Amino acid sequence: MTAHFDDLHRLLIDGAWVETPERLGVENKYSGAEIAQVCVATPELIAEAVATARAALEKGAPAPHERAAILYRAARLLEDQRERFIALMVAEAGFTRVDAATEVMRAGLTLELSAEVAKSLTGHTVPFGAHPGSGQRIGFTVRDPIGVVVAITPFNSPLNTVLHKIGPSFAAGNPTVLKPSSLTPLTAALLGQVLVEAGMPKGYLHIIQGEGRLAEHLLTNPDVAFYTFTGSTRVGRIIQQHVGLRRSQMELGSIASTIVCADADLDKALPRIANAGFRKAGQVCTSVQRLYVARPLVAEVTERLVQLAGEMLPGDPDHEETRVGPLISAAAAVKTEAWIRDAVAAGARLHCGGQREGRIVHPAVLSHVPAHVNAWCAEAFGPLIAIQPFDTLDEAISGANDTEFGLAAGIFTRDITAAMTAMRQLRFGTVQINETSSARADVMPFGGMKSSGFGKEGPAYAAEEMSIERLIVINP
Repeated sequence: MTAHFDDLHRLLIDGAWVETPERLGVENKYSGAEIAQVCVATPELIAEAVATARAALEKGAPAPHERAAILYRAARLLEDQRERFIALMVAEAGFTRVDAATEVMRAGLTLELSAEVAKSLTGHTVPFGAHPGSGQRIGFTVRDPIGVVVAITPFNSPLNTVLHKIGPSFAAGNPTVLKPSSLTPLTAALLGQVLVEAGMPKGYLHIIQGEGRLAEHLLTNPDVAFYTFTGSTRVGRIIQQHVGLRRSQMELGSIASTIVCADADLDKALPRIANAGFRKAGQVCTSVQRLYVARPLVAEVTERLVQLAGEMLPGDPDHEETRVGPLISAAAAVKTEAWIRDAVAAGARLHCGGQREGRIVHPAVLSHVPAHVNAWCAEAFGPLIAIQPFDTLDEAISGANDTEFGLAAGIFTRDITAAMTAMRQLRFGTVQINETSSARADVMPFGGMKSSGFGKEGPAYAAEEMSIERLIVINP
């Protein structure tokens, strides 16, 4: 499929598409060829975006039912542009067509969920009758927009993660200034066109393109009320240093673990584990990286996982049969290959994969990985799964918890006691029972603990964070 990107190079500022002389090249992540050049924002345009966003908010947001109608229209228009979004993500993100189609489907659902939130976001009543001397009072809370929201988004979900920020923000009545990844700017630009066509009010969405250094102008602007960021823990810490007392939501780094107990249903578990480890070339914050397997099952799990990895064909992401596309850059592919090679040199066993062809790294299954090597103790963000045997569930839980991160974990077991133990003891923001660490429904609250961040995505939960709850008391 040939995709045309000529109309996606401009910035969106106060309802107008703006050009600037400085340009940023966008590569096809499989071939490395340049496919577009997008305009780079200036500090003046960034300041204008924030100022006009604040001015729009001061005029008043559209009524909740109007915001919902806009989001519903956007979901329909997004579906109309389905094939173009798929082509864009295949080219600029390196997604396989399967992964890109899933992203579009989920993005439509996220818009619809956000529309429902726009209609239902409310406060609650306060039971003053329980307090002596206050029985005649009536109290309730109301939710107001928090203010200008800045959203900084990653390359590995250039559509749905963007909507997990814009959708709830608008549902709560806030204007948003979006800074998408400089590696995947075109998908965000097309989404901007969809939202404008759907009726997004002037001033309520601004799209700033450029490399990460531009974010400093957003971080130091005092008119921004809320920051929502998905990315590395290192960058998250930098953002927090600037934010101060302003509120934020951070979805940061991860080393995700999944536990396979001796009584697990392997027919159910193993295909999900392979998909969770290798989809999007392993570039998912919850990808299965550490796989703890009950010792009696290690040989069978390893053999079957190697077979499943071999069935996930790597190659050109635009081919229908491809299941593992390129990593986001040549440097990322070289790093992943090096981490696998270093692990083997340190004593790990490589059962399959690990070879690099350009930006493609074949899905790798390793075992006996020493605890000090990067493939075990750092976030890989590449297609590798490291198997670790365990003798007791406490041993597996302790190993999974032995990291600074705490985003998501999974366990496969038919034992209710084991499931309850894992639920209570795994120190992760999400614990999945009979599912991998990388399963996510867009309706659920999603977020981490420890160095994986704080706050929740998921439209209903994010909209609450992006609003201010005020108490009203009537005293007769």
